[in-house]
Amino acid sequence: MTDSFGTRLRRAMDERGPLCVGIDPHASLLTEWGLNDDVAGLERFSRTVVEALADRVAVFKPQAAFFERFGSRGVAVLEKTVEEARAGGALVVMDAKRGDIGSTMAAYAEAFLRKDSPLFSDALTVSPYLGYGSLSPAIALARESGAGLFVLALTSNPEGGEVQHAVRADGRNVGATMLAHLAAENTGEEPLGSFGAVVGATLGDLSSYDLDINGPLLAPGIGAQGATPADLPAVFGKVLRNVLPNVSRGVLRHGPDVGALRESAERFAAEIKAAVALV
Repeated sequence: MTDSFGTRLRRAMDERGPLCVGIDPHASLLTEWGLNDDVAGLERFSRTVVEALADRVAVFKPQAAFFERFGSRGVAVLEKTVEEARAGGALVVMDAKRGDIGSTMAAYAEAFLRKDSPLFSDALTVSPYLGYGSLSPAIALARESGAGLFVLALTSNPEGGEVQHAVRADGRNVGATMLAHLAAENTGEEPLGSFGAVVGATLGDLSSYDLDINGPLLAPGIGAQGATPADLPAVFGKVLRNVLPNVSRGVLRHGPDVGALRESAERFAAEIKAAVALV
């Protein structure tokens, strides 16, 4: 693997369409699929999603917590899910939202960004709210491994505003500060930087923010949280081509039927492509 994450992501989005499908095996979805809320159900769920979609979607985003809740056996399923997803041609963004300082942050990074780790992923979601500088070990290892990061900047949950909209002494709010840091990380990178931001698709007009960070924007909120692909142009404007919309329950609720999962993913992908074409 010699290409950077940004290069691999740009190619995957251009070839397969800009769709990220979450792998979120929470208890209610396992029940909807007729599966038990146990390791066997977890494995069946995850394998079905990967078998249905790995050869056609650009990115999978497994939510680590839904695997970790089953302990070491759940983590073993997560390792297999990552391996099979990447073998099928999809990129993997591990949604673990890790954030700490010093050697602890370095250890988190090694778990997901070291090439020989069984959980090695193309990118990792991280939290910068111990200060952007606390992410330095993850940034360094991502660069070394050709991986990427998605940094929480303007999230889709309403509670996020009390931190992300807080105004610093220089008059810039915290969310805008994170975007500025990421723009600096991606300076000069082509065709796309490897250090992205998480920016919710539910947030409405963000024209007061500079979203042009020369990196990808992971956009949760489509489907169950209320946003639609048609909302994307109003939220992201001129940077829409760099947006990676995430859909989880909107696709997953159609399982365990493989054909229905594929149809749903293809429908979302087509709607996202149509929205991008408008900008």
